[in-house]
Amino acid sequence: MAEPQFPNIRMVMVNTTHPGNIGAAARAMKNMGLSELVLVDPKEFPAEKAVWRAAGATDVLENARVVSTLDEAISDCGLVIGTSARERRIPWPLLTPRECGDRCWFEAAKHPVAVVFGREDRGLTNEELHKCNYHVHIPSNPEYSALNISAALQVICYEIRMSALTAQEGKAPHFDDWDMPPADNGALEHYYAHLEDTLIKLEFLNPDNPRQTVTRLRRLFNRIRMDQMELNILRGMLTSVQNYIYHTDEKMKNLSKNVDN
Repeated sequence: MAEPQFPNIRMVMVNTTHPGNIGAAARAMKNMGLSELVLVDPKEFPAEKAVWRAAGATDVLENARVVSTLDEAISDCGLVIGTSARERRIPWPLLTPRECGDRCWFEAAKHPVAVVFGREDRGLTNEELHKCNYHVHIPSNPEYSALNISAALQVICYEIRMSALTAQEGKAPHFDDWDMPPADNGALEHYYAHLEDTLIKLEFLNPDNPRQTVTRLRRLFNRIRMDQMELNILRGMLTSVQNYIYHTDEKMKNLSKNVDN
């Protein structure tokens, strides 16, 4: 059986504090055959501690890409899965590690895929998690649930590898094909900004007190997984709404001038 390749699957580590964890993560990835590591604003990298903990996986470290923001790390991805260690106020579509492995392996044949890991002390922020299509939770012992970031990454990489090996045996689960590719994360972020701006112009959304409206709308669209065509249609609708608001405002201004004259 040929060794599976994972060129379209990246592990993303956000704001990692301890360089040793980066090295351990690189080693965990190489153990499972993965090689694409992206580091978002690490506290210390490059670092000798990372090299020491990586052992024989220094090639993964040397090829790691360092970026400033999470958006840079995932903008071209059609699937983004965020790791979450706890329940959130607004629940998100949730995968088990096994389901995460299956999704990553299947979708990586069509577009880049990212699994995002947060900070050692507090994980990912709510804002970062809202950029993800799904969340994945590792069901650890509730009496001692603290899982080292490299250990969590090892679990996910293992499940991705097992999904790949299962696929080679012709037993992989199949997700329905779609007629258009999903919108990538960068396009979605532009859409959410466009949507929020339109809702403010409509006075549907109060920018000083938005509550959870935008978050729940993000969850709705993430649950649907819009494709590129659908996203283009919705953005065209928003542009038409904004044009209507603009022209209506202009008419009202002209009427007001005529009345004053």
